[in-house]
Amino acid sequence: MNIVVRGKNIQVTPALKDHVERRIGKLDRFLQLDDTQIQVALSVEKDRHKVEVTIPLNGYILRGEEETGDMYASIDMVIDKLEKQATKYKTKISRKNRNGSIKDLAVNDVTPGEDDAPKVVRTKRFAMKPMSVEEAIMQMNLVGHNFFVFTNADTNQVNVVYKRKNHDYGLIEPEF
Repeated sequence: MNIVVRGKNIQVTPALKDHVERRIGKLDRFLQLDDTQIQVALSVEKDRHKVEVTIPLNGYILRGEEETGDMYASIDMVIDKLEKQATKYKTKISRKNRNGSIKDLAVNDVTPGEDDAPKVVRTKRFAMKPMSVEEAIMQMNLVGHNFFVFTNADTNQVNVVYKRKNHDYGLIEPEF
């Protein structure tokens, strides 16, 4: 496993990096992380110490984010969160592991500018593989978002699943 630790407004000391590597190493008992590149972002803003960990895994993404007043506590809390995710989805991920075509899709965040004209301030690209609606819901829950864009394996079209206010899920399908 390859762990990349980045710091924003904080110097990543060898002790801090060692703590991150030891704690992430414990995830290896739940998941096989041999060839995985794990991204860890440490940041400090005022008195908030934030840790974000992203683990790509067989076409899925495990992601955790925690923020406390102490960096070591944030690291421990985010690893605990990832351990829970790993145990919850371990069997589902291993059963659903299949190869498919990969397509890129841009997700744009639009924020109004000074002249009220829409301006793209961020572009995200991610690999997509065909999956069922149930897999898409599971992936959405893994990354902790309230929507997820995916290629539907049944229709081979781009669909969106989203969380509704009543804790159910919705599906958006294109109509041409």
